Amino acid sequence: MDEIREEIENQTTQLADLVANQRLVEFKEAFLELHSYEQAQIYYDLAPETRHVVIGILTDDELAEVFDALEEEPAAISELLEEMSPRHATHILNKMFTDNVADILGEMDADEVATYLSLMPKDDANELRQLIEYDDETAGALLATEYLAIDPNYTVGEAMQYVKKEANEAETIFYLYVVDEAEQLVGVVSLRDLLTHPDALPITEITNTRVIAAHPADDQEDVAMTMRDYDFMALPVTDHANHMIGIITIDDIVDVIDEEAASDYSGLAGVDVEIVDISPLAAAKKRLPWLIALLFLGMSTASLISHYEALVSQAAILAVFISLITGTAGNAGTQSLAVAVRKIALNEENPLWKVILTEITIGLLIGVITGVTIFLIVGFWKANWFLGLAIGISMMAAITVANLAGSLIPMGMNKIGVDPAVASGPFISTLSDLTSVLIYFSIAQIFLSNFVNQH
Repeated sequence: MDEIREEIENQTTQLADLVANQRLVEFKEAFLELHSYEQAQIYYDLAPETRHVVIGILTDDELAEVFDALEEEPAAISELLEEMSPRHATHILNKMFTDNVADILGEMDADEVATYLSLMPKDDANELRQLIEYDDETAGALLATEYLAIDPNYTVGEAMQYVKKEANEAETIFYLYVVDEAEQLVGVVSLRDLLTHPDALPITEITNTRVIAAHPADDQEDVAMTMRDYDFMALPVTDHANHMIGIITIDDIVDVIDEEAASDYSGLAGVDVEIVDISPLAAAKKRLPWLIALLFLGMSTASLISHYEALVSQAAILAVFISLITGTAGNAGTQSLAVAVRKIALNEENPLWKVILTEITIGLLIGVITGVTIFLIVGFWKANWFLGLAIGISMMAAITVANLAGSLIPMGMNKIGVDPAVASGPFISTLSDLTSVLIYFSIAQIFLSNFVNQH
């Protein structure tokens, strides 16, 4: 990927030089030979004054393809549109796919949206108003209205002629949706089916009437899982009366999967990992709330240690192993959390009793092995087997509890409708510190008389 990025940077420099030297015909030929992804990256990286010249070189159709391929945030794309006149920008938006336009308009101020919609044909403007109203992270926010719909009375040959005629207007041609006079979805035909059957065959003979569709209010993550499970390149979106509204294509689902992965990772880290190019002050503001909250939770751990101050004063050696037990238990809890969040993301639900039994078993297995290990190490190191036994048992118990908490907390949050990724690694780790200290000093107190006798 570094090589590709370096090549794009070199191409950007070369193309900018062509514009600067007024070799505009050469620029256009070289630019249009590139892949749409490269065109979009280069256009975005060009200086504003160079883009101003490029806007006059490329046709509206060519610019629309560039804007459709841009992977920047919608707010950044709207700023690029502001480099044109509102009427020219509207022409570009009219030639783009509706799902991309809706994303861009959704990030604009109401006045800007009203300006662009007022310059559009009435039907297009009404269609976009409806798309903008769909909630974020739902199927409605992802759908595009450019799809191929055919009459159930078509033959294969007629359907192929339709594809050839309308292919450039559709976001994808992998599937044709069979829609009746009432605009209801009755089936789907793949392009492969059309290519492998005779022209005279009625389209109903090869129509798949068992259609899997999404509804506008469906969560985008559920839509992504459906398309992943069925290996769909596109998924139809219908209303509750089965009227065809639009389609969701695989390129949008790739973005959804990336967003969901970033969201889960942000939760585990306790910080928004997607925000990278910001000032140190802004970054500090983003990270402080979690850290302050965890600071107060950490104070509970400090208060608990203070409660056992008398115990520590009798056996100061106990303080040496506090961080060892809390750190190991925290790591175990974070591992369990990561697995639990992943299972929730994949909709892998198991009965509560099974989860508890599994996590206790895993926790005991890990705890026993680490407990025995630390028992032997401390026993030989400090020549105190009672101390080693106390620490070993504490380690086993702390890891088991942390393992269980790492699974049950995100499950519980998911059940009450809270994003389980909020049960972040730092939160679980800090909670494990609290429980580990309580377990450690409780067990140490039981062993204290034997520990003192050994000394």
